[in-house]
Amino acid sequence: MLRSELANQGAAPKIARPVPLRESVFEALLELILTGHLKPGQHLAESELAGLLGVSRQPIREALQLLSGEGWVDLHPGHGAFVHSPTVQEADQLLAVRTLLETESAKLAARHATSEGVQRLRALCARGLAAMEADDVDESVAVNSELHAAVTELSGNKVLTELAAQVARRVRWYHTPVARKRGRASWMEHTELVDAIAAGDEERAADVMRKHTEHTRQSYLEQRESEPVEAAPEPMRRRRPRSPK
Repeated sequence: MLRSELANQGAAPKIARPVPLRESVFEALLELILTGHLKPGQHLAESELAGLLGVSRQPIREALQLLSGEGWVDLHPGHGAFVHSPTVQEADQLLAVRTLLETESAKLAARHATSEGVQRLRALCARGLAAMEADDVDESVAVNSELHAAVTELSGNKVLTELAAQVARRVRWYHTPVARKRGRASWMEHTELVDAIAAGDEERAADVMRKHTEHTRQSYLEQRESEPVEAAPEPMRRRRPRSPK
């Protein structure tokens, strides 16, 4: 009775629960994948990961299952877990969708951006340029993601923001290998984008974003073309039991 009375009065606070260890391990491993510290095709030994993160093998095993479910890790029976190696087609399709979403985001951001929003974008550009000058690829990629997310938020379209967020992590993964190559050109394009948004020029903002995302897409595809093709690991063969003598 007490429970129902408190619920009806809205007086029953929810008790915050600690994040399960497997989810913390999931986020830690995903960050290592996104930043390229765990590379596509790399074998993920549970014992080594457990030692690296200071946990037991059980949450590592559970986190690898979660990562597999989201396409970040491939599980090969009898062979172990490996960082997923995206195909060129996977990357091309995702980056093409990104271009569509973010071009519309830029157009709407130019229509709805506030002075505070523009100041935030300029601050992010400054951080990104500083990271690029310091050759800090991890920071540059992280700030790049923040800036694109901020542009989408300024669009004022919640559905668009949700859709863009769904592909943002994987886009970050594809951007990391070419971040150094894109370098200053990428941040100059960002600056041009922010100028267009500040001026309220919807068409120019959309055009700059479209070209910017296409440059990243082409850079990634060109890099993949130059990489050697590696075959997927073959599953281990089970040994046949010896026949009794």
